[in-house]
Amino acid sequence: MPTIRLLDYRCHVVRMRTRFPFHYGIASMTSVPHVLFRGEFEIGGRRTVGFASDGLPPKWFTKDPSTTFDDDLPKMLEAIEGAWSAAMARGTEPGFYDWWRGLYGDRNDWAVRNAVPGLLAHLGTSLVERAGLDAVCRSLGKPVADVVAGGDLGLRISEIHPELADGSERETIQQGLIGDATLLVRHTVGLADPLTDDDIPEAERVADGLPQSLAACIRAYGLRCFKIKLSGDFERDGDRLRRLAALLTELCPDFRHTLDGNEQYATVAAFRDQWERHRNDAVLREFLSPPRLIFVEQPVHRDHALDEAVAGDLAAWPDAPPLIIDESDGAVTAVRRALELGYSGASHKNCKGLVKGIANACLLRSRGAIHSGEDLANVGPVALLQDLAMMRVLGIGHVERNGHHYFRGLGMYGPEMNRRVLATHGDLYGPMGDGTAALSIREGQIALGSVAAAPFGTGFAVDEMLEPWLSLDEWRARGAFSGF
Repeated sequence: MPTIRLLDYRCHVVRMRTRFPFHYGIASMTSVPHVLFRGEFEIGGRRTVGFASDGLPPKWFTKDPSTTFDDDLPKMLEAIEGAWSAAMARGTEPGFYDWWRGLYGDRNDWAVRNAVPGLLAHLGTSLVERAGLDAVCRSLGKPVADVVAGGDLGLRISEIHPELADGSERETIQQGLIGDATLLVRHTVGLADPLTDDDIPEAERVADGLPQSLAACIRAYGLRCFKIKLSGDFERDGDRLRRLAALLTELCPDFRHTLDGNEQYATVAAFRDQWERHRNDAVLREFLSPPRLIFVEQPVHRDHALDEAVAGDLAAWPDAPPLIIDESDGAVTAVRRALELGYSGASHKNCKGLVKGIANACLLRSRGAIHSGEDLANVGPVALLQDLAMMRVLGIGHVERNGHHYFRGLGMYGPEMNRRVLATHGDLYGPMGDGTAALSIREGQIALGSVAAAPFGTGFAVDEMLEPWLSLDEWRARGAFSGF
């Protein structure tokens, strides 16, 4: 188990624009800053570089309708910068888990002192954690699955979930690895996404070589698994669900789907009222039942999803669909709390934490609960690939993907980056007509062979393809975070 110390870090910022607006919850995303971090670490006495990245989308880490993105973005950057500074101040730790535990505790204390939501505070923690894990994997010359299952991180899962034995993650991962290195794509259907080409006004048609409507995506990618977002408006959702039921039955008769409640309901009881009214619709009854329906994600707003009242509401609803949490998973204790209240499981996103995600996987598997993979419109060459690597480590067989749909491949980077991605990850990406690397989805699946073989998702050092690498202050001075 190697020691770990963060020596320095730098940042690169990419301005990304969507192909068309992505409507989810109370937000509509048309452009977003994507931050990449290069951490210089000392791993077991050797200097090694590790990478991490993420988009900073509006209204996900906080969901306050009274603030603007200009209000929220500085808070995201403060959480990120604070985490890197705190990690540098820690000095050398005896192993990855001890390093993470100290950093997590530091950022947790900061969040409590400053009334910062855990989901936002630990965005910073997770970025540092991802770069650190990448550095460990690169230093050891081993892929992340082997590093975790081999005990190289010194994880003590029992400190997070006392009923689990230390080392339980090894058995969990060894049992959960996806042997054929493929992953089923669960395609996102946003609140305003066109279902057919006829739904697209002429002025909003995108002619960029990628499909735009849901029907076109199904035909192009062979999709058969979907994530459908709900608005909370009964009439609007009912009309859209009926159209979706007919369209999916026609184009991919063996489809399955999940529903995303988007935190649009004040209580479980309020969601139940609308759910039962939808289920009384003869057209929707099969659509909203197993095996078509897999689960419903986060119907209740994060501020109340883990309230004590939820236990009574779920106990009084014996035929409820499987409900899982997503945005409520802001603390290491959140999934345990959710299971105690009667939820059926939880989701994983790398931005919510890697060690926490591994611990949650062990707990959920021990309870026979659902562990889902969700997305934040992730793109490569770092964030998406690290996320996919963790999905494979955690044994998650289908995952919500939408970054490939709302962004045109890796067109936000230069030609050299696209060539390197295609050369290194040609199973995951394929070339478009202009040489842009785009996610390659065949028969509704993506291939993870090159991702699984890489240290932590990405098989090359991205700083070879990108410059400049500056501090966040220097990027602010350049106006990189203005005008979104």
